[in-house]
Amino acid sequence: MKPTDTADHERVRQHALDRYHALDTLPSTVYDDLVALAAAVCGTPIAVVSLIDRERQWFKARIGLDGHETTRDTAVCDHAIRQPEELLEIPDLVEDTRFAGFPIVTGDVKARFYAGMPLVAGSGEALGTVCVVDTQPRRLNNQQKTSLRALARITAMLLDAHRVQHESQALVALRGNDAPPAATEAYSVALIEVQGMAEAARRLGERTLEKTLQGLEPVFDACLHPAGGDHVSRVTDSAEFVVLLQGGDVAARIDALRAAARQAGQRQGLVLLVGAAASTAADDALMRVYLRAEEDLSDQKDALAGNRQAA
Repeated sequence: MKPTDTADHERVRQHALDRYHALDTLPSTVYDDLVALAAAVCGTPIAVVSLIDRERQWFKARIGLDGHETTRDTAVCDHAIRQPEELLEIPDLVEDTRFAGFPIVTGDVKARFYAGMPLVAGSGEALGTVCVVDTQPRRLNNQQKTSLRALARITAMLLDAHRVQHESQALVALRGNDAPPAATEAYSVALIEVQGMAEAARRLGERTLEKTLQGLEPVFDACLHPAGGDHVSRVTDSAEFVVLLQGGDVAARIDALRAAARQAGQRQGLVLLVGAAASTAADDALMRVYLRAEEDLSDQKDALAGNRQAA
């Protein structure tokens, strides 16, 4: 199978991951149960559900491992996702020159064994892995490999269900209490997303962060024309606000939203990004416009990561 590590594929893969809205989400019992099961089945002290972001590996769930993320360039899972349909097994990390110098090997964990199965989106991109780690060199038996593959499929289905739920909630929020835009009316969708929610929750506390998020909606609403049908709503239990802007001339309102997001972020010590897209035809469905706004938001994330790398 051809490795999928080209720049174009990575952009597609990353944008697919963005659509799942799983990064920086709060802990979930079902994912905690999955890593506990992976560790028990494979007989390892460590198991992780990892998601590979632009510059980091983020742990959706973990057992036997401290910390919430690592840099991507020191993540064994980054190698695993390059072959989405194959389980990557490293019997002894110390003996593999690709990984012998990684912090998980040389640091306190002293990892020796790794096995990871990619989490594959319905569109074919590898989003991350379910992986197990041991402090002794070893191999999985066939039953353990089969079980790890099954756990990865289950995890991918859970992530997909989360994506579908988020998109459904976003559409409900966009429609608000009104009917969707008429087929003959021009409109735009803007998305405002708080970056690094999990870290913000640890830094501020979940209650303080939730109060902060609740206070953002009126800030964004002040940039709109409610009398003309504009409205903003937060997608339930997420870091995303969705904005419906009526009419064809919305540039000034989107600029105002970007400025408000930037100022609010500076006040609260948060980073907020804004993506937007306009309807392009009389029959342009709200979901299609929303997904194009998601794509624009992903482009903003690409640019932010590029600026950090260039600094």
